[in-house]
Amino acid sequence: MNVFDELAGGDLAATGLDVLQVNVGLKCNLSCSHCHLEAGPSRSELMDAATLDAIAATAEAVRPRVVDITGGSPEFNPHLPAFLRRLHAAGLPLQVRSNLAILMEPGFEHFFDLYSSLGIDLVASLPCYLQENVDPMRGPGVHAKVIAAMRRLNALGYTQPEGPRLDLVFNHPLGPYLPPAQKGLEDAYRAELAKHGVIFSNLLTITNMPLGRYLEELEAKGQADGYWQLLRDTFNPDTLPGLMCRKQVNIGWDGTLYDCDFNQALGLKINHGAPDHIRDFDQQALAARVIVTGPHCLGCTAGAGSSCAGTLA
Repeated sequence: MNVFDELAGGDLAATGLDVLQVNVGLKCNLSCSHCHLEAGPSRSELMDAATLDAIAATAEAVRPRVVDITGGSPEFNPHLPAFLRRLHAAGLPLQVRSNLAILMEPGFEHFFDLYSSLGIDLVASLPCYLQENVDPMRGPGVHAKVIAAMRRLNALGYTQPEGPRLDLVFNHPLGPYLPPAQKGLEDAYRAELAKHGVIFSNLLTITNMPLGRYLEELEAKGQADGYWQLLRDTFNPDTLPGLMCRKQVNIGWDGTLYDCDFNQALGLKINHGAPDHIRDFDQQALAARVIVTGPHCLGCTAGAGSSCAGTLA
């Protein structure tokens, strides 16, 4: 039994299947210092058309509350537009997790019209509202590109009352700390981004997992042990009912099934008798599966909790 299971009081079980989260590839235009999947321009892993077709057929049968598409930069996958159009035609709610900076690169501008015409909600990582914090961790000029992309999306109806959502994600690794309170930080984001003439729907705060590049940085600074201890000391049992893994299945670029994106980063496939590949998808078995856990799960249960949809408690 790992430390998380001890604190949680035993095995963690799924309680349904509301979200299909699809990682369509690890190739990205950015190499962010906090990326747990270590995505970047040198990565070549992209989901093929056959796997996307299998996922689309599964989504059409399962009818999840949302199909949540992520990467890398999802826009690098050449099959993404056809996948989105098929799911939209089937009446399935969609959201794409984009870094937005990719939309300002040559050859990717068409995604503005694609996303807006299909009414696809966007979730955009903006780890801080200040350029002096964003560019060092994401690359020169990224902050300005994100602001420019937000202006175009606002002009296309994003954040309007009847328009699609444009949510932002705070996950700035200021150090071995938990994120600030979500509501207060959202107010600060709104005030600062208004100076650039842009608006957004909601801010989601996500705790940085001690995985991938972020863990390497903590270890290099001698802060890893302290961060692990912080996550353990701030374990909050009230977060357990809302953990995203309990109503979600994450699908890797090769069709492998995981309980969450963080388990994907660690190569921890769905286990305990439930199917672990899209070709063997079994809704009933997956909706009641025992979840694969580890010490990293403390990141989702520390403080106010953390999920792909923000805080939990």
